[in-house]
Amino acid sequence: MLFGFLARRRNRLSPARDQKQKKIDDMADIEGIEAGEVLLPKQETEEHERKGTVWTAAAHILTAVFGSGVLALPWSVAQLGWIAGALALIGFSCITYYTSTLLADTYRAPDPVTGSRNPTYTEAVRAYLSPRKVNICGVVQYVNLWGTLVGYTITAAISMKAINHWLYQDGYESKGDVSSTVMLQFGIVQLILSQLPSLEKITWLSVMSAIMSFAYSFIGLGLSVAKWIVNGHIGFLVGKSALSPGEKTWNSLQALGNIAFAYTFAEVLIEIQDTLRPSPPENMTMKKATFYGMGGTTIFYLAMGFAGYGAFGNNTPGNILSAFGCFRPSWLVGIANICIVLHLLGAYQIYAQPIFAVIESRVAARWPEVNFVNWMYTINVPVFKQVSISFSLSKLVLRSIIILITTLVTMMVPFFNAVLGLLGAISFWPMTVYFPISMHIAQKKISRGTPKWLFLQSLSIFCLVTSLAVTVGSAVDIASSLKLPE
Repeated sequence: MLFGFLARRRNRLSPARDQKQKKIDDMADIEGIEAGEVLLPKQETEEHERKGTVWTAAAHILTAVFGSGVLALPWSVAQLGWIAGALALIGFSCITYYTSTLLADTYRAPDPVTGSRNPTYTEAVRAYLSPRKVNICGVVQYVNLWGTLVGYTITAAISMKAINHWLYQDGYESKGDVSSTVMLQFGIVQLILSQLPSLEKITWLSVMSAIMSFAYSFIGLGLSVAKWIVNGHIGFLVGKSALSPGEKTWNSLQALGNIAFAYTFAEVLIEIQDTLRPSPPENMTMKKATFYGMGGTTIFYLAMGFAGYGAFGNNTPGNILSAFGCFRPSWLVGIANICIVLHLLGAYQIYAQPIFAVIESRVAARWPEVNFVNWMYTINVPVFKQVSISFSLSKLVLRSIIILITTLVTMMVPFFNAVLGLLGAISFWPMTVYFPISMHIAQKKISRGTPKWLFLQSLSIFCLVTSLAVTVGSAVDIASSLKLPE
């Protein structure tokens, strides 16, 4: 599933493979092709058989969108209120859907139906925009991927702490350093998972992550509805009361960032589209899949946000499941938190694999003759005779360093809502709005000053201002939480 289409990016980043592909594109070494030393274009480019349909693509979208961000939606609605909360959820959904349809047309270039394939987001940007924008896109994409790892570690730590408290009651709740401890434990598990061979081909991990995300989301919704019925909270039209104007402003901006983060999936849209069969045209299939996926997501998000706010009112927590610590049956809350941890075990690797791939490929290109980089070691597993583990020292060291840095940064800024808001602000405008709009203008050759050009630029500027405001709000909250000067 998601491992499949994200991992193919890794294969393309191999320096040797890039060199071979260049030979094929140039068609210069005819003798090599005839002798079989160089693969034919069809053999090289058809790396996988594309059999995806509108329903498989919609399933991938739901898997990519449903995640830890859904747990912050009740808190977001509590800050904005019933009216603004609903408008924000619907507004971000409509913007994401519209720009996703523009992005779907860039899968092929120059024509969206008959052009050449661009199997990754960066390659689509390269086909339409300048090299400088390609570099900017790459930086933003990988920063967002790494930031997502930080957000996932925080979410997993919160759930692991809740599980400990559920199993041992007050035995773990009283320890002040439990958050750092469980973050370190989660990082150690991720370090082990990152060393497994061909992790991107283990589809069961992606399937498990998808099932777990749906499980805890619906458990959270069900518990919220049950508590809402029992307590009968109504809430306020303008959101949480008894806040100063400054606190209200910063919280509202964070709420917008959380909602943006919950809808973000542009980073993997092109990769999802690359799994679709060519007939009917991939862009048409992807637009339908996006409509179904975003429609279902929006309905669920509205229900989750309203139910959580209705259940807890002004006391709605940042992570809705953390409010059910004393709820009965407690085992259901425990299962929901276990599902979160299991989901994030796989989701973490989905977002980490592209980071590993780009760093390892650059190291291999920089030092192609060094044994530390290229020499593979194989260890046979004693219990399973036909199972062996292959690894290189560079893979072991580089991946360990990345996970260690991620864990240490997370331990310094363990603020769930502020981090999610910051991630949403960083990723939403450039990846979901700016690049799709810019590529669409270049593809359709929309002239400057025309009504459509003005509409697209106005939409981009509006989303940019929103993202900047959310960034400031989240940064202020993080600085305040760290007790740093604002």
